[in-house]
Amino acid sequence: MQHITNFSNSDKYRAKIHNVIPGGAHTYSKGDDQFPILSPAAITHGEGCHVWDVDGNKYIECLSGLASVSLGHAYKPVLDRVIQELHKGNNFSRPSILEEEIAERFLDLVKVHDMIKFAKNGSVVTTAAVKLARAYTGKKLVARPIDHPFYSYDDWFIGSTDVKSGIPTDIQALTVTYQSDNIQSLIDLFDTYPNQIACVISEPEKFNVLPDNYLRDAIDLAHKNGTLWIMDEMITGYKTEFPGSMKKYNVVPDMATWGKGIANGFSFCCLTGKKEVMELGGIKNVGSEKLFLISTTHGGETSSIAAALATIDEFEKHDVVNYNQRLGQLFIDKSKAVIASHGLQQSIKNIQFNWHASLGYFDNEGNNSFGLRTLFHQEMIKRGILFQGVFCPHFGHTEKDVNHIIDAIDDSCKVYKKGLDEGFEKYLIGEPIKPVFRKII
Repeated sequence: MQHITNFSNSDKYRAKIHNVIPGGAHTYSKGDDQFPILSPAAITHGEGCHVWDVDGNKYIECLSGLASVSLGHAYKPVLDRVIQELHKGNNFSRPSILEEEIAERFLDLVKVHDMIKFAKNGSVVTTAAVKLARAYTGKKLVARPIDHPFYSYDDWFIGSTDVKSGIPTDIQALTVTYQSDNIQSLIDLFDTYPNQIACVISEPEKFNVLPDNYLRDAIDLAHKNGTLWIMDEMITGYKTEFPGSMKKYNVVPDMATWGKGIANGFSFCCLTGKKEVMELGGIKNVGSEKLFLISTTHGGETSSIAAALATIDEFEKHDVVNYNQRLGQLFIDKSKAVIASHGLQQSIKNIQFNWHASLGYFDNEGNNSFGLRTLFHQEMIKRGILFQGVFCPHFGHTEKDVNHIIDAIDDSCKVYKKGLDEGFEKYLIGEPIKPVFRKII
């Protein structure tokens, strides 16, 4: 098995980038503090499931562009449609005709929602949903699961995390929390804040298999309390089902937010919802107070819409969801067996699902260990697997690729076991990975 040792150009990149970009990247999940020092600092290009770094090293990428790539890097049918539209121009002073096409096609997939609004990232559409809920209900508070890591970079969410610097305390107090997938916790929250909660926003699947009828019961509970339910399908969309978990569980949230894989890595996100809620952001109800919803110059960019349309075409043409889930299950089954063969099943644990299969790392006392996590990722990267603890399969991965990943896990477990028994510090080069949501840098 290959051992990548040259990161000289990556080291030069790391030495410069923090002087010109705060954090060194445009999302904190891609930052240097999320990777071992022996890792690629920047990617030059990708094809299928492979990426190449600035030193020319080649990797199988496991997290698929932070779960945004659903078909593969540089996937030709998507690129062909994007190029076709680029030759016609990318942005105009009036809407492109493609806006009607994508609106109708996406709503036809979702079916239970009537209207749609586009944006370029997920934070914008989740914040728009919160704004609509507050306007529709006349209430202030937002409820979200305490154990879900991210919904938006905007104040309503970040103010409820440890990284709340710059956000006034009165705004922080407007978001309240409950335990995910726990109906009693949600009941208690409504009892604590009677007639005050505008919306509940939650990912439909995050950590565990959902209890029977949980989503249906939770949405009914919200409605009985005059509260709207926002389903965040940012990650689950095009992964748990096509188009997402609301179809899988046959539930009707008041709004849903979409992004990540719905345009195969291109910047296209959207908010869908019931007409009576969504039309508050419109301009047809003359005489009503105007709600300024989403207004983005690049929201209707034709290249990204073209990518979204082509992605729908490919998902309708091929059984992409089942293909991806089959590879994810192969990863889970084989990784479990390999980890157990090293006697590490109590230290490296499979969590989550076959569409987003992740590993957790624990020391001999059962504590979550960032040091051991970093050591394992260091060893995986050394073996040509760009691994951040998650395998998010896409249509560009193959069984052969999964087997390469498993071989690297097998090899990396040998070093991990030494780190577990003797101390990770003996084998880790550089500092451990740090939590994204931490109070102190």
